[in-house]
Amino acid sequence: MRALNVEMPSDRMDDMRDYRDAKAMAKAMREELSRDGIELAHSRALEIVARQFGFETWNILSSKIAAADGVGLAPAMPIVRIFDVDKAREFYLGFLGFSVDWEHRFGDDYPLYFQVSRGDLRLHLSEHAGDATPGCNMVVPTTGIEAFHAELSGKQYRYMKPGLERQDWGLEMQVTDPFQNRIRFIEQN
Repeated sequence: MRALNVEMPSDRMDDMRDYRDAKAMAKAMREELSRDGIELAHSRALEIVARQFGFETWNILSSKIAAADGVGLAPAMPIVRIFDVDKAREFYLGFLGFSVDWEHRFGDDYPLYFQVSRGDLRLHLSEHAGDATPGCNMVVPTTGIEAFHAELSGKQYRYMKPGLERQDWGLEMQVTDPFQNRIRFIEQN
């Protein structure tokens, strides 16, 4: 396997205009590793890039870069309440095609809190009472929605048969997880 050098001097951060440069670095790293047969989740690549700049997490790096230009807002990461880890994995990983980025428990036999992602979408799934209310409604801007719909329809998931509807604002596909949380994938006109 060839060596991959992803280090960058910390003074390079001053030359970066905004967080999109760091995202491009993460994307380039993922593509390079993929050529060597190594798959890496996008969120994991962002965390690695942040550490290359000397920051503990991507969120810290993102806020530091945004602060240099003024107010910076990153995409929200909804916390979604779940009650059964196996059913959550079946839906989010098996059906929707997300990957687990990380998991956390405070100890043995404690509720699970974990992050899943697909593309740039990241969700936090939590068994903790009080973290979120079941029955939330999320809107996810989407491209390639017809291909995504075909992918999900081909999986024959027994609990969900999503439709694709044309709305005034574009194509919309709605799914509901086993805990009554709705995700509306929308590709705008």
